[in-house]
Amino acid sequence: MAAVLELIAGSYEQITFGYRVKTGEKEWTAKPDFTHHAHTASISAVAASERFVVTGSKDETIQLYDMKKRTEHGALLHHEGTITCLEFYGTSHLLSGGEDGLLCVWSTKKWECMTTIKAHKGHVTSLSVHPSGKLALSVGTDKTLRTWNLINGRSAFIKNIKQNAHIVRWSPDGDRYVVVVNDKIDIYKLETASVTGTIANPKRISSVKFLNNSVLAVAGDDETVRFCDVEKAKWVCEFKAHETRVKAVDSLIVDDYCVLLTASNDGYIKMWKIHLKEELEPPVLLGEVNTTARLTCLAVWKPVQPISDGPSKAATSEELAQELAKKKRVREITEKVIVEDESKPKKKKKNGGKKTVKQ
Repeated sequence: MAAVLELIAGSYEQITFGYRVKTGEKEWTAKPDFTHHAHTASISAVAASERFVVTGSKDETIQLYDMKKRTEHGALLHHEGTITCLEFYGTSHLLSGGEDGLLCVWSTKKWECMTTIKAHKGHVTSLSVHPSGKLALSVGTDKTLRTWNLINGRSAFIKNIKQNAHIVRWSPDGDRYVVVVNDKIDIYKLETASVTGTIANPKRISSVKFLNNSVLAVAGDDETVRFCDVEKAKWVCEFKAHETRVKAVDSLIVDDYCVLLTASNDGYIKMWKIHLKEELEPPVLLGEVNTTARLTCLAVWKPVQPISDGPSKAATSEELAQELAKKKRVREITEKVIVEDESKPKKKKKNGGKKTVKQ
């Protein structure tokens, strides 16, 4: 039986698109499943766990969508300014970063903000959680790369990189990480926290994704996706993915091959099959879908249990509006704030002002 998964894409038009994908050996088909118009400004970030899809926007909110119940699950109102990055750690925690310089750690059980870290003096531009869940990396417009101990919420290491990086990513094994500044990728080794190699892309880089521990997919402000061997710090393969610039890439492993997902300004999401062998060959197109929107970000959602192919329960527009109103839960949370600066960090005690909703 073919596996089922969802492509989740955010857009400048404020809409989140969900496409249900049926997988086959030679062809994958994507059909519209839902659109979610909860934001009032363009969508800047998206992330997916086994149950939830979250989107961040220039409207300063993080919107939650329960993929199991197929309903809106409320909004998180804590950041001031654009939400720049979102990343789940497993099913238990979500990390968010924003233009306010904050890095927030959320519990997905009751959607409480457990910790707020004043991570950067400027914007937080990107974050990445170590596979162990004990460390996180962040970069910002204060020209620093910071390593965070997520056990105690303190800064473990600060590196002045002299430029504003806009992407940081751990490798799947957690022994390396990459930092992207404009068109340049610096490859770091965790053991030494030093640069082991640098590689330049012809255009400014918009998105990167580790396909395995050594191969990094790189998309930039052109129609080409390139593959970098991070151990040798060299390009090993490239292919034309779209007609205009590629905005986002993601991937997943299926059986003995990798599927690369690409989203572009041309409105298309494409699915590519690639075998991660020693000599990389250009991927083969499995399928595509035209969203007709200007896409900004991309994620893939895989259920624990296969999704039912049956249609959702029918409802009148009035019933649907009542259901959404009932499900809409906004949580404005006041919690401890950890400020990491040159001065000694100060902690504020929790007050009784938080509001939670029983599941």
